[in-house]
Amino acid sequence: MSRGTRQGSNWAPIFEVRGGCRCRAVGWPGVQIAGESTGLGAARVSARRDSAVGEQGPDGGRKPAKATKKAVPAKRVTAEKGAVKKSSASKETAASRKAAAGKKTAAKETEGKKAEGKKTPAKKTPAKKAAAAKTPAKEAAAKKAAAGKTVAKETVAGRTVAKKAAAKKAAPLKRQAPAKKPAVAPKKAAAAVKGVAPAKTVAPTSPRGESRTALVRRARRIDRELAEVYPYAHPELDFENPFQLVVATVLSAQTTDLRVNQTTPALFAKYPTPEDLAAAVPEEVEEILRPTGFFRAKTRSVIGLSKALTEDFGGEVPGRLEDLVKLPGVGRKTAFVVLGNAFGRPGITVDTHFQRLVRRWRWTEETDPDKIEAAVGALFPKSDWTDLSHHVIWHGRRICHARKPACGACPIAPLCPAYGEGETDPEKAKKLLKYEKGGFPGQRLKPPRAYLDAGGKPALPLGAG
Repeated sequence: MSRGTRQGSNWAPIFEVRGGCRCRAVGWPGVQIAGESTGLGAARVSARRDSAVGEQGPDGGRKPAKATKKAVPAKRVTAEKGAVKKSSASKETAASRKAAAGKKTAAKETEGKKAEGKKTPAKKTPAKKAAAAKTPAKEAAAKKAAAGKTVAKETVAGRTVAKKAAAKKAAPLKRQAPAKKPAVAPKKAAAAVKGVAPAKTVAPTSPRGESRTALVRRARRIDRELAEVYPYAHPELDFENPFQLVVATVLSAQTTDLRVNQTTPALFAKYPTPEDLAAAVPEEVEEILRPTGFFRAKTRSVIGLSKALTEDFGGEVPGRLEDLVKLPGVGRKTAFVVLGNAFGRPGITVDTHFQRLVRRWRWTEETDPDKIEAAVGALFPKSDWTDLSHHVIWHGRRICHARKPACGACPIAPLCPAYGEGETDPEKAKKLLKYEKGGFPGQRLKPPRAYLDAGGKPALPLGAG
């Protein structure tokens, strides 16, 4: 039991210790008191004040803590610390026990609620219970079957991969096919000339990096070779005067010269002059021109140019390029055909065969007809232009075809950069030749005598074969 009395401005604690107990009083600021009883009933009491507060003196004042502090035995301090630790440990243990008990109670309540929620008000019938029991069994069986299939697939896949790997290891390495040898052009192809054995072969001259002078020489040499092969080259349209030639050239668009030559005899027999054709009935002309294709458009062209010749040029075909291109249906190609073959004025005829061959020979890379005309014309003297056109066009129609050229029978193979694009075997290439080179009739019904003397044959009239 403890009580305190006031001494001045502070309280002084008084302790009474009875029996053999240990007491401890804490309650005044900065004071901690511990008492311990002896076996004879006497008590020893010790008091400690925090160093930050200080102690009370006899006159009611305070002394500094360092001056009034008494030494406490080490054993007592140790005992006091142990007692404090035990009491705090016991408090923590009691609190943890209470918390655990509370958690268990809450868990039981939660389980009870869940159990209540799971309970159904009505009991299941035996049939429903049996169905419910079968469903899990079916699901389990299905899962097992699927798992078995998956395992089987994986096993098969593993075996396949293993077999492929073994096959790769066991398979011998394939031998690479030997590289194809580049086609070699014959020095002088003679398949077009009967009774001449093929000569030795040499590699064709490559035009890559070819100088301008070398290109001119090669181009002119090709023309000389073609002149030897086609000494009888001529326009393959039948005509007797400039008017017939200009009309036949207009009709040759999108068709062959043979078809035009088979059609124009009937046309010129009925309309021999520009005045006659200008006054013709379009329907009647269309019936005559029907075999040539695009007969309505061609009818308008020939009737229109006949009217222009009658009205503007007195029924005569003009001999100037600038006048010819003003006529309906007449372009530069038609104008150069008329000028070169009816008036003897040089001109280059750039038709589909001419365009194909000059690019194949790499005389030019141009694709526009006017640009091709200018590029090729710069390689040759103007006096050679008309015959050059005949040579190139004849070679394109007989040997150097668009789809499958007869390279093995080509007389200019050593000079051709495109040698090898077609058939290089001489015997097979010979079968690809056309017209007089292949022993067939030509395109003209009335060819010149030189053509007939060289072994050429005239074409048959329309409907004769």
